[in-house]
Amino acid sequence: MVEPGHPEYDTHREIWNAMVDRRPALIARCTSADDVAAAIRHAREAGLEIGVRSGGHGVLGLCVPDGGLMIDLSPMGEVRVDPARRRARVGGGALLRSLDQATEPHGLATTAGNVSHTGVGGLTLGGGMGWLARQFGLACDNVETYTVVTADGEILRASSAENSDLFWGLRGGGGNFGVVTEFEFRLHPTTGRALIADLYFDPSEPAARSALRAWRDRLHGAPRPATLTSDMMTAGDAPFLPESLRGRPVVTAGFAWIGEMADARRYLDEFREIGAAAAESVDEMRYIDLQSSGDDRHHHGLRRYSAGHYLTELSDEAIDAYLTRGIPSSGGTIDPSMLPGGGFQGYGGAIAEVGDTESAFSHRETLVEFFAGSTWADAAEDEARMSGARAWAAALEPYSSGTYVNVIADAGDEGVGRAYHAAQLERLAEIKRTYDPDNVFHLNQNIRPAATVVE
Repeated sequence: MVEPGHPEYDTHREIWNAMVDRRPALIARCTSADDVAAAIRHAREAGLEIGVRSGGHGVLGLCVPDGGLMIDLSPMGEVRVDPARRRARVGGGALLRSLDQATEPHGLATTAGNVSHTGVGGLTLGGGMGWLARQFGLACDNVETYTVVTADGEILRASSAENSDLFWGLRGGGGNFGVVTEFEFRLHPTTGRALIADLYFDPSEPAARSALRAWRDRLHGAPRPATLTSDMMTAGDAPFLPESLRGRPVVTAGFAWIGEMADARRYLDEFREIGAAAAESVDEMRYIDLQSSGDDRHHHGLRRYSAGHYLTELSDEAIDAYLTRGIPSSGGTIDPSMLPGGGFQGYGGAIAEVGDTESAFSHRETLVEFFAGSTWADAAEDEARMSGARAWAAALEPYSSGTYVNVIADAGDEGVGRAYHAAQLERLAEIKRTYDPDNVFHLNQNIRPAATVVE
């Protein structure tokens, strides 16, 4: 139990987004489901709000309750692999790197996100997109069982055969129904190899628009090992870039391939037909190295904001809106270093093969996910940075069908309403009423309990 004044208090309350600076009354560093149950009972008896921390990567920082009790699962980070059964038992506080590092020596993996110091728990409970999703489904599609501590301190198992309604809700419904202290994941054989290819274009040139339309046309028929990507950013001084693009906005069209490298190289030869690029980068690496390749870019201690959309189709008009990067057509001088970064990531494949009513995760018909994000250090830039990401998201909103619950960075009901289809949201509210009727777990993208009908 860590209280204000403890020498490690500030260390344990700090999270990924440096904009969050809240002070819990108590931090319970739990090492077991029984610890979690005791912490929940104490918080309820003391009238303290409960926040739950796994990796601490939520942009809103809802895991840190000001004046409340933070349940810190980070001491519960163990991963145990059963290679014969192709299963991994993962503690609720484990980071993605622990999962990847434990499974790789056995030639196995399961879908996980793209920054290795992200928590397995938060990622999976919201759905869990990753480079293996088109082959094996989302992270939540690969969970066999959950161990959950409910609002009344009861420890339950949830699977397709046991507490199946709770199992359904945990597959995309976030942290609304309890504290997950252990996940059992299905694992899949992999080559352990990855190829990342990006073709670079000047977004102000017609060639960029033409290439992105050709990239778009490949989304539906893309091979399962390939996740098509496009990114917009302000380029650095990478040696493969021509001088004319360095320090300037660029857009990429590319893919990440996890599987056989000979197949990846053949696909790359075909992929280059989308258009003559100003530059290209092609990197072959271990899959586990790909999983940590974004860690430095997304390190702790910086201020962050994000926005995003799901799109079920990518029209020419949507591509044109994407290429604006949120800059108004009226022009004006804008410092490229202040613009948000982001892009598209292709869905489909195994993600779409799960029926839309089979789990809480909605929008399985998504063609691409759009993400816009800003990262900065100076608090004086807060409004400009957030406004830039919002402007880019607003440009794409007319073409959107919903949003990913794990990227919502503005509190309120609107984001939750866009993250789930109406039927899923209604069922989630019923499950909430069953397992958390008092909405004890409300510091999340909150789903309120369905109202009780009095006969």
